Amino acid sequence: MKDKTKNINKNSEADTTPGVTGIAGIFCFSENPEETKIWYEKNLGIQTNEWGTRFEFSNASRPEEINNLQWSPFKTGSDYFEPSKKEFMINYRVRNIEGLVKILRENGVIVLDSIVTCDYGMFVHIMDNDGNKIELWKPVDRVFTEMGRKTVK
Repeated sequence: MKDKTKNINKNSEADTTPGVTGIAGIFCFSENPEETKIWYEKNLGIQTNEWGTRFEFSNASRPEEINNLQWSPFKTGSDYFEPSKKEFMINYRVRNIEGLVKILRENGVIVLDSIVTCDYGMFVHIMDNDGNKIELWKPVDRVFTEMGRKTVK
């Protein structure tokens, strides 16, 4: 397989090289997502919202920028992880999602859907070589900050 990766200069704000820039979310199955969120809030002090919780952190290249990582329990058996049979899914933050999808297709990676655009970014799903469904997200973090919902800081 031809290697299509490049050295990524993580300090360049103008860098548009397609690739992963960090973890954006961790999703898992739960028999009762609402009880799971309550357990995490009560026992670990994690402030939850309707989706789970959002962790805020500073961008290493742009310290003034607030970035987000989402943790969400999904009802066991949810079809959101399909076609994966795993009990978790990881969401990666990416740069240049269109370019990355092009490279992934050229490398024979299974791209499960088209890129979807919403207020807080662009998403697409792929399968890795172990059968894990992966969500790729090109974020617009400022939208989450403007929402003002509970977060973990």
